[in-house]
Amino acid sequence: MKKVLIVTYYWPPAGGSGVQRWLYFTKYLREFGIEPIIYAPRNPSYPVIDESLNEEIPEKLNIIKRPIREPNQLTGLFLKKQTKNLSSGIIEAPKNQSWLQKSMLYIRGNFFIPDARVLWVKPSVKYLHKFLGQEEIKTVITTGPPHSMHLIGLGLKKRLNIKWIADFRDPWTEIHYHNKLPLTKKSKRKHKELEKKVLENSDSILTTSLTTKNNFKVKTSTPVDFLPNGFTDFQKKNFALDKKFTLSYIGRLYDGNYLLVILQALSELTEENKDFKSHFQFNYVGDNESIIQRLFKKFHLGKFLNCTGQVSHSQSIDHQRSSQVLLLLLSEDFTSEIIPGKLFEYLNAKRPIIAIGPKNWDVKEILDETQGGSCFNYKDKEGLKKQIKTHFEAYQNQDLHAHSKNLEQYHRRELTGKLAGLI
Repeated sequence: MKKVLIVTYYWPPAGGSGVQRWLYFTKYLREFGIEPIIYAPRNPSYPVIDESLNEEIPEKLNIIKRPIREPNQLTGLFLKKQTKNLSSGIIEAPKNQSWLQKSMLYIRGNFFIPDARVLWVKPSVKYLHKFLGQEEIKTVITTGPPHSMHLIGLGLKKRLNIKWIADFRDPWTEIHYHNKLPLTKKSKRKHKELEKKVLENSDSILTTSLTTKNNFKVKTSTPVDFLPNGFTDFQKKNFALDKKFTLSYIGRLYDGNYLLVILQALSELTEENKDFKSHFQFNYVGDNESIIQRLFKKFHLGKFLNCTGQVSHSQSIDHQRSSQVLLLLLSEDFTSEIIPGKLFEYLNAKRPIIAIGPKNWDVKEILDETQGGSCFNYKDKEGLKKQIKTHFEAYQNQDLHAHSKNLEQYHRRELTGKLAGLI
């Protein structure tokens, strides 16, 4: 088999879509004659842990783990919540930041470029330079963020005759939180210079959104391909649905601003429709429950809220498949090219999807193509009310279904086949 080295910061027991992307690619690559080898940190600072994902690691997979030094390990002792949010790309408004937070952000933004894992670059290049030669590996894939992983690929490309594929799960200089970091002009310039070097020196670029692909094509002549996240297994037949009319959000909420429009719609529906009021339930499957509890109480919806806490990935799939309607949200802080990884699992659950996000969101194009659900902006309360009411009436008639199509292209085995062709 042809060997390929995958350089990634996120690996089980890390949770979230970032780790699932390459975990499941490695699961299927052997079917296409490619033997993956994983290079990951031994002692990382992960914002989310999901031990159940360890069970998905392919048998006899060669996983190389090397020690990493990162400031998050120190700042987490003093600012645990803020460090966790920053690792997830969430930065509070300046007015809500303490002097310690502001100092941390300034140091993070200007002394650790492109990110807090940059200290892992030089030792990794040194180690992998020798390792690649010994193992006769000719192809390297780096996946970011953190975009320091791409600097490892850049360093190896300069030293060795390898094929290097740079996988961008999120943008770099155009990522939503970049302008929120207190960057100096010199730091901004360095970010752009490093991004340019990665785009121009890699042999191939992968993106998880069409918008990022188009943005990169303007910046470089290197081939850029759209390779989205996907789902792993097709929906089981006859999965038992919730008895109540459940609207479920599965994932972590970072702030509640993007919930306001649907809370307004739900508040009015529970006041106007007695049947809806007696059957409705909102399921929140994730941590950080205090935010959603506070907001539901504010809109007098507390009795309709059911919080399960954080669950494993496999349990989250069960919640998706049993829900009457699934809710997909994107914070207003994020940009339109961000496609939540859960979208494809939602589609595979074959339950109607209600998505709320920015104008020209890439998600709308996918929902329209698959007929998997409806997309609304942050101010379309009336549109949301109408759609929820339509779903509820179908629920009352025991005829609430999603008539999704064209889903096969998003199965991870199909996507891995495309990846294998690029390798």
